[in-house]
Amino acid sequence: MDSSEARNREQVERYWDAHFRRDWDLMATFFTDDAHYTDVGMDPVGATGGADIIRRLKIGLEPLSGYYHFPKHLVAQGDLVIWEHMERWMFHTGEVIDHPFVSVMEIRDGLICRWHDYSHIGHILDNAPAWWIEHIMSGGTNPVPGL
Repeated sequence: MDSSEARNREQVERYWDAHFRRDWDLMATFFTDDAHYTDVGMDPVGATGGADIIRRLKIGLEPLSGYYHFPKHLVAQGDLVIWEHMERWMFHTGEVIDHPFVSVMEIRDGLICRWHDYSHIGHILDNAPAWWIEHIMSGGTNPVPGL
């Protein structure tokens, strides 16, 4: 691995550390102004720019009572960093989802300019509580019961 690939890998690892601490302000600093994020196969539009990406992430992740990372394979090649990982989503109503992802991040000038997540969205829809799905579908405008 050359030095730029090592730097890209380290930058992505730093991002995910902030991500799983849900340090929203720090997370936003990792993206270019034109960065694009999407859940491939679920959302053809996604979010663009750090503020919009964080706004979107907060809708789904902020209501979680627990959020844990189980990293697996991490590959850096050129400007791409690809990470196979599992996330554990815990809800205050008792549901727990262990959800596998492959996250593909492209780095430009030390910042994330593209982030596309690949997962089985049906797994989330089959196991998440109805209130959370309604909250997501409303773009975060439906109140979260009990919070």
